[in-house]
Amino acid sequence: MKFPNKAYLEQLRKAYPAGTKIQLISMRDEKYPVLPGTVGEVTHIDDMGSIHMKWQNGSSLALIPEVDSFRVVPGAPK
Repeated sequence: MKFPNKAYLEQLRKAYPAGTKIQLISMRDEKYPVLPGTVGEVTHIDDMGSIHMKWQNGSSLALIPEVDSFRVVPGAPK
Protein backbone atom coordinates (compact mmCIF):
# COMPACT_ATOMS: atom_id res chain seq x y z
CA MET A 1 0.00 0.00 0.00
CA LYS A 2 1.49 3.30 -1.11
CA PHE A 3 0.66 6.59 0.57
CA PRO A 4 0.04 9.58 -1.72
CA ASN A 5 2.46 12.48 -1.58
CA LYS A 6 1.81 15.61 0.48
CA ALA A 7 1.09 17.81 -2.54
CA TYR A 8 -1.68 15.46 -3.73
CA LEU A 9 -3.25 15.36 -0.25
CA GLU A 10 -3.12 19.16 0.02
CA GLN A 11 -4.79 19.44 -3.40
CA LEU A 12 -7.60 17.07 -2.32
CA ARG A 13 -8.13 18.84 1.00
CA LYS A 14 -8.32 22.21 -0.76
CA ALA A 15 -10.76 20.92 -3.39
CA TYR A 16 -12.99 19.04 -0.91
CA PRO A 17 -12.84 20.70 2.53
CA ALA A 18 -15.01 19.37 5.35
CA GLY A 19 -18.62 20.33 4.74
CA THR A 20 -18.44 20.11 0.94
CA LYS A 21 -21.62 18.58 -0.51
CA ILE A 22 -20.95 15.78 -3.01
CA GLN A 23 -23.32 13.76 -5.20
CA LEU A 24 -22.30 10.24 -6.11
CA ILE A 25 -22.30 9.29 -9.79
CA SER A 26 -20.95 5.75 -9.39
CA MET A 27 -19.02 3.71 -6.85
CA ARG A 28 -16.81 0.73 -7.54
CA ASP A 29 -18.32 -2.61 -6.73
CA GLU A 30 -18.49 -2.71 -2.95
CA LYS A 31 -20.40 -5.09 -0.76
CA TYR A 32 -22.70 -2.25 0.34
CA PRO A 33 -22.29 0.52 -2.25
CA VAL A 34 -23.91 3.90 -1.93
CA LEU A 35 -26.51 4.32 -4.69
CA PRO A 36 -25.89 6.76 -7.57
CA GLY A 37 -27.47 10.16 -6.97
CA THR A 38 -27.00 10.02 -3.20
CA VAL A 39 -25.73 13.28 -1.69
CA GLY A 40 -23.37 13.48 1.24
CA GLU A 41 -21.05 15.79 3.12
CA VAL A 42 -17.27 15.51 3.38
CA THR A 43 -16.13 14.91 6.96
CA HIS A 44 -12.38 14.66 6.28
CA ILE A 45 -9.70 13.30 3.96
CA ASP A 46 -7.36 10.73 5.44
CA ASP A 47 -3.63 10.21 4.76
CA MET A 48 -4.45 7.64 2.04
CA GLY A 49 -6.46 10.25 0.13
CA SER A 50 -9.86 8.67 0.83
CA ILE A 51 -12.66 11.21 1.10
CA HIS A 52 -14.70 10.30 4.18
CA MET A 53 -18.38 11.06 3.87
CA LYS A 54 -21.59 11.35 5.84
CA TRP A 55 -24.16 10.18 3.28
CA GLN A 56 -27.87 11.07 3.44
CA ASN A 57 -28.71 7.36 3.60
CA GLY A 58 -26.74 6.98 6.84
CA SER A 59 -23.69 5.33 5.27
CA SER A 60 -20.20 6.58 6.03
CA LEU A 61 -18.45 4.77 3.18
CA ALA A 62 -15.48 6.79 1.88
CA LEU A 63 -14.94 7.86 -1.71
CA ILE A 64 -11.75 6.92 -3.47
CA PRO A 65 -10.71 9.57 -6.00
CA GLU A 66 -9.79 8.16 -9.42
CA VAL A 67 -11.88 5.05 -8.66
CA ASP A 68 -15.30 6.41 -7.70
CA SER A 69 -17.16 9.03 -9.76
CA PHE A 70 -18.73 12.01 -8.01
CA ARG A 71 -19.37 15.72 -8.36
CA VAL A 72 -19.53 18.68 -6.03
CA VAL A 73 -23.10 19.92 -5.65
CA PRO A 74 -22.93 23.49 -6.98
CA GLY A 75 -24.33 26.19 -4.74
CA ALA A 76 -24.91 23.80 -1.83
CA PRO A 77 -24.27 25.42 1.54
CA LYS A 78 -21.31 24.02 3.40
